Amino acid sequence: MGMPSGTELLIIFGIIVLLFGAKKIPDLAKGIGQGIKNFKKEMKEETSEEVSAAAETPKKVEKSEEVAAVETPKTTTQA
Repeated sequence: MGMPSGTELLIIFGIIVLLFGAKKIPDLAKGIGQGIKNFKKEMKEETSEEVSAAAETPKKVEKSEEVAAVETPKTTTQA
């Protein structure tokens, strides 16, 4: 099954005009165009976010070498 020929396209277009009316077709086309535009925009933003996330290098956290001295409490014995 290949692409529809010219006659088949005219029949399909005629059915669409009958179903939706001539006034609704430009609105439908506009909605479809905006949907495609938004989809492409989101895909572009998503790939740019992935690239920027991959380019970021994780920061190295340095541990403090200082160890706090812990004093032990002195015990007293009661007799």
